[in-house]
Amino acid sequence: MEWLTGPFEVGFVARALWGGILVSAVCGLAGTWVVLRGMAFMSDAMSHGMLPGVAVAALLGGNLLLGAALSAVAMALGVTALSRSPRLSQDTGIGLLFVGMLAAGVVIVSRSQSFAVDLTGFLFGDVLAVRNVDLAVLAGALAAALLLATAGHRAFTALAFDRRKAATLGLRPGLAQALMVALLTLAIAASFHVVGTLLVFGLLIAPPAAMCLWADRIPVVMAGAAVIGAAATAGGLLISWHAGTAAGATIAGLAVACFFASALASAAHRRVRFRLTALKGH
Repeated sequence: MEWLTGPFEVGFVARALWGGILVSAVCGLAGTWVVLRGMAFMSDAMSHGMLPGVAVAALLGGNLLLGAALSAVAMALGVTALSRSPRLSQDTGIGLLFVGMLAAGVVIVSRSQSFAVDLTGFLFGDVLAVRNVDLAVLAGALAAALLLATAGHRAFTALAFDRRKAATLGLRPGLAQALMVALLTLAIAASFHVVGTLLVFGLLIAPPAAMCLWADRIPVVMAGAAVIGAAATAGGLLISWHAGTAAGATIAGLAVACFFASALASAAHRRVRFRLTALKGH
């Protein structure tokens, strides 16, 4: 069993595991609403759009999490502003800002002396460099995410299924949407250090999507997504250690693999149930 437990006895791998577990919990809370609301393209664009903020913060020696959050907020506000134009769809606005923000981030990073190293870290993460202070920040992000998800649960649920119904019930869908975007921003900003700006999408979308195939209750989907994300983190770190692969990419890839495994298992389960029902009918 040494091959299974040995890597996690190393300090930086253990910190990476805890960082991934915390991020998985945050992404489980936010990603569930992304899946239910159909905000996948929006969240993908925001994850790419935070690169300029991260790059500026790194060059100035500032807080990377704050830079990522501010950039993601700017991206969300830009999409909102462009989508108000009657001649432009929201997808068009997202696409334009997606490319523009990503290009701006690469241009800013290129001003650094260590361009290749910085860009690789920003885009693909550096989970093995997670420090104790990063774990404290991630724990704070999880606490904030739990607070947002709990406070907005009723409004988020109504908004996810019928915006007009939410307005009728006096749940202020505009405010609920803003809080949902804030939760998404928090998850994306907290996650980039673990899996990078390009791979955040894997932990944010794949685990909740996998759980949605099995569970109907939102809290169950959130909890299951956190468990799947944590399992993908542990498995990804283990594979990375033994196979010498990039840790962040391995974690994200394993999370997506978990979704496809869940989809295949769900399809097989439905077929078995259908056959059993048919046999009982005879």
